[in-house]
Amino acid sequence: MDKIKIVGGNRLQGSVILSGSKNAALPILVSSLLTAEECTYERVPNLQDIEFILRVLGELGAEIDGELDDGTVKVKCEEIDQVEAPYDLVRKMRASVLVLGPLLARFGEAKVSLPGGCAIGARPINFHLEGLKALGAQIELQEGYVIAKCKRLKGNRVTFPFPSVGATEHLMMAASLAQGETVLENCAREPEIVNLGETLNKMGVKLEGAGEETIRIQGRDSLNGGRFRIMADRIEAGTYLTAGFITQGKVKVEGLEPIHLEAVLKVFEKAGARISRGKESIELEAQGLARGTPITTEPFPGFPTDMQAQFMALMCVAQGESEITETIFENRFMHVSELTRLGADVSTKGNVAVVRGVHTLNGAPLMATDLRASASLIVAGLVAKGETVVSRVYHLDRGYERLEEKLSALGANIERLKETT
Repeated sequence: MDKIKIVGGNRLQGSVILSGSKNAALPILVSSLLTAEECTYERVPNLQDIEFILRVLGELGAEIDGELDDGTVKVKCEEIDQVEAPYDLVRKMRASVLVLGPLLARFGEAKVSLPGGCAIGARPINFHLEGLKALGAQIELQEGYVIAKCKRLKGNRVTFPFPSVGATEHLMMAASLAQGETVLENCAREPEIVNLGETLNKMGVKLEGAGEETIRIQGRDSLNGGRFRIMADRIEAGTYLTAGFITQGKVKVEGLEPIHLEAVLKVFEKAGARISRGKESIELEAQGLARGTPITTEPFPGFPTDMQAQFMALMCVAQGESEITETIFENRFMHVSELTRLGADVSTKGNVAVVRGVHTLNGAPLMATDLRASASLIVAGLVAKGETVVSRVYHLDRGYERLEEKLSALGANIERLKETT
């Protein structure tokens, strides 16, 4: 098991070419189940979660070709020989549940284990299941499995109680092979939804409104394959910009449309950074210490929950006090106890954290608890005096491609070490 060592104090400067988005790639790769033709995907990030979803597809019978190191993967789901995704696979990553709808839509049945994933909240899949029922699916829960059957899904109107990203993606895919028109209301509006919509349209679906509250989908009898490109990772971009800000440096990220991160950029500007927006680039230049700035996490286009932990690390050394309100997940302050080990002054009550900026953080051994918490500890370690060692970084490897290499290229004193037993 690996760990990462950081010696804080270096000012970061330079540019980073962003990897493909994990959150976009997962459902887009799953959409290959909707067609028997070959699908080629570009800018696929080399991450544990991506390796895992490809393994799930392979277990179902998909032919997979290509190396993640090259960023291009081919998937052909012509010979799917089973419609069951077992517990041993799905328990490791909750995004695996997204295979349910495509399998059901194309083959008329599916059996998928209830999902696992990061311990940042319950995140039930009831919105997914109720949506599939509205399209005509018969759903049963048996011994920890979701069993779904339907000869042919039929288009219908589905209104989500909450703009869930996963449920929106799931129903977009399932409705692509449904008979007639499906109207999805109160949809998630994240850029990753738009990327999936672009992919489905290229596969032959007539889909309108991806990125808006209402999405209309005209189902097809069959879909085609093709060549598709994964969008850049906006959370990776935000993480490197935060690293530049906290070290009072100047960092540029390349490959992302700034509008995808606009809520974060506006907060950075309020906190005192200078932001330069290009067509597909963002540059942050710190203007001294950050100022304490309040945030509330919200669905897109609001401040993303996946940036909350990294922003908290920045606020730990900001001037003044900031209040951070988490409205998406009920258990996403697990990084607080580790940040306090560095000397941060953070108190929590319910879904609100109050951060009082301190003059100095001091290096310490830390333990990562989830993906974004891992990133926040790395960010904090960049300014902590002395040595910070973050263990259990397999969480980090689920969502960041070569993070220590990219930070090192910006000037960070950081290295990956092997755990000794």
